Amino acid sequence: MARGGRSHPLVIYREVLNRWWPEILALGILLAALAYPVHNDPLGQAQPWRWKGLLAVGIGTIAFSLILLLMRRLAYVRVYPKYLKLVTPFLRVNISHKRLVRTSTSEMRVLFPPGEFRGWKRDLIAPLGGRTAVVLEMNGWPASPTMLRFFLSRFFFKDRTPHFVILVDEWMQFSTELESLRRGDGDTSPRKPRTYDPSMLSRLPNKKP
Repeated sequence: MARGGRSHPLVIYREVLNRWWPEILALGILLAALAYPVHNDPLGQAQPWRWKGLLAVGIGTIAFSLILLLMRRLAYVRVYPKYLKLVTPFLRVNISHKRLVRTSTSEMRVLFPPGEFRGWKRDLIAPLGGRTAVVLEMNGWPASPTMLRFFLSRFFFKDRTPHFVILVDEWMQFSTELESLRRGDGDTSPRKPRTYDPSMLSRLPNKKP
């Protein structure tokens, strides 16, 4: 059996966490720092639970931000000989190759025009507009669509039909692995285009009329 391809980090998931973990870390540091003046305050001396509670919340917030930082590596897609695995920290879905109807590529700004979004969603998708995504069209959902839309970002779905929009850094490598393992030949290396070799003409037999 052919081995699986490499793990490709999901860019959308990574970008969402990149927006949140630094802000949460800064909030945690601020809360922990505020515990010091509360500790030195007469009220804080009389009621130590005030500064201890503030310090505990600050430390917990810092720990949560670091967990978000580590979670970026836990969201990826990987191709296997019989299925495609989509993984996030809270969701793990196997998509059978038999379920795939067609794969195509498109720029993110075509799938998700930034002008249709507002606030943080527009700020998230605008810088990714020129990136190429792989669209996996399926003959049915591999799990409950309600659950999938709850655990996955809005930018995994261009409409209500069964499909996934997969944005990875090396989309050509991902596409090659997907098509190769679906065929069953196990060759996941990028295919080089054939080039013209003038010496080929000299090796052809010289047939006389």
